[in-house]
Amino acid sequence: MDWITEPLQLVHIQRALMICLLAGFTNGYLSAFVVLRKSALQVGSLSQTLLPGIALGVLLFGLSQVSLFAGALTAALTVGVGSLLIARSSRLCQDTALAILYTTAFAGGVALMEFAPVDVDIDQFLFGNILFASPADLRTVFWVSLIALTTLTALRRPLILMLFEPSAASAVGVPVRSLNYLLLGLLILVLISTLQAVGCLLALGLLVTPAATVYLLTDRVEILFWGGGALGAGSATFALFLSHHLDVGTGPAIILTLGTLFFVAWIFSPKYGLFAGLLSRLKRPTATA
Repeated sequence: MDWITEPLQLVHIQRALMICLLAGFTNGYLSAFVVLRKSALQVGSLSQTLLPGIALGVLLFGLSQVSLFAGALTAALTVGVGSLLIARSSRLCQDTALAILYTTAFAGGVALMEFAPVDVDIDQFLFGNILFASPADLRTVFWVSLIALTTLTALRRPLILMLFEPSAASAVGVPVRSLNYLLLGLLILVLISTLQAVGCLLALGLLVTPAATVYLLTDRVEILFWGGGALGAGSATFALFLSHHLDVGTGPAIILTLGTLFFVAWIFSPKYGLFAGLLSRLKRPTATA
């Protein structure tokens, strides 16, 4: 029990634990939409567009919670909406436009950080450091999680219909385009709130891996949401204690924990695992004979 109780004597660990639970569950729940929508690469692109917004916010308004949040939100929305505008006004698809915009924006963010008026540790924004989270960071994660989970739970049925059958959803009166923009906005908000935990480069893992792991273990959509949330929260919490005792970065520890669970599910899943597939192929000739 000392493995758990000893770190909890520290105030910054208590705060980090609350962020792990909130951010882990929210990201895991939202990851179900990302997996069902098959938009993991788009989300990864958006996560890396946060850096130029952060850099611009620091340059214009200094290093503060408000400037970082506003800058990251502006950059992500600009790149996300910009990719849609380019796709609709040219022969390029949105993925191509998004790839061009996010790499350009990320390079610009790295360059802008060189001109920051204060000493900025760029690694903290790239890989996160939840142990340095402030009370303001915790409040941000709490409110974003509350807004995202309430909205997604209330609109889950029309959102699922839109993801599986967009034409049918539109035919029965579901505002498909508005829901797409809403989902994009919530993704961006959750990405920004997770920045302190895992950073720009690792945020994709927390927003995809939980539901992807559960997806290998069940066919029930309901379990995909709640299971993804539970897995995200549990993995982030375990990784927090693990990183404390092993003296490694918490962000990488969270993603490595999730990645390990994913590979275990991929190999040993009773229905969709690697071994299950091999056994099925081995039995097929016998059944035919």
